[in-house]
Amino acid sequence: MSELTRRILFALAGAPVTVAIVYFGGWVLAAALGTVAAVAAWELYRMASSAGSNPMAPGGIVLAAVIPLFVHAHYLGVFTLSLAGAAVIFLALIASVIWLRGVEGRPLVAVSVTLFGVFYATLVTFIYPLRYHDYAVGAIAGTALVMFPIGVTWGTDIGAYAFGRMFGKRKLMPSVSPGKTVEGAIGGVVASMASCWFYVAVILRPLGHLSLTPLGMLAFAIAISVAGQTGDLAESLLKRDAGVKDSSSLLPGHGGILDRFDSLLFALPVAYLIIGYLLIPAPG
Repeated sequence: MSELTRRILFALAGAPVTVAIVYFGGWVLAAALGTVAAVAAWELYRMASSAGSNPMAPGGIVLAAVIPLFVHAHYLGVFTLSLAGAAVIFLALIASVIWLRGVEGRPLVAVSVTLFGVFYATLVTFIYPLRYHDYAVGAIAGTALVMFPIGVTWGTDIGAYAFGRMFGKRKLMPSVSPGKTVEGAIGGVVASMASCWFYVAVILRPLGHLSLTPLGMLAFAIAISVAGQTGDLAESLLKRDAGVKDSSSLLPGHGGILDRFDSLLFALPVAYLIIGYLLIPAPG
């Protein structure tokens, strides 16, 4: 089975499950995001260990798992993690390294990698505020808005691979990812534009009652495509440093969670940052 076929099958299989989880929202969505973040953190710490680091994996995995739950509690108005609370968690992590790692355990590297793993893995949590965005009224509109950057990212991913296979000649960044080409990257941007236009016309307008101007669609497609492809390269860089081919073998034939979510980890925060400036009410 070719890589393109695997990517398409994964997208087709993952889409209905993702849509259902996002539609239910609330604790179901928070729990799913916590699970994804925990597994992603575990994979990151596993790679870091292969590269010679010794992160405090159990604590980092637990912290990555509960952050989406904190976000859920915040939206319910039950609990808000203040800056002081985040500082206390950070201080507790630094304090624990005294006993858990000591001088010989490379404490600076241990703390740095642990915190990086938590932050990197929990970028997926940006799905939650997209689901409950102020402009998305109701579960259907919120789901449509979440699936917007996901759909554009999938389109970019598939387009970049297909264009790269058919037309790729000039290597994009061979030291990081030998298989990626300039032509593939350009094809990914082109595919993202087509995916963006199609999604707005077929899903976002009729279901979410939201739209973008032509210029807004162009800006969103380019931003998400560039962010997604950068996220793909970033994870390839981490794997190169660790000397591994895949982040794990959790998904047979697909690698690990990070291998499948690498583009989204960059695309989702960018989408949340810019979407509020680009959305307009759908024409009546």
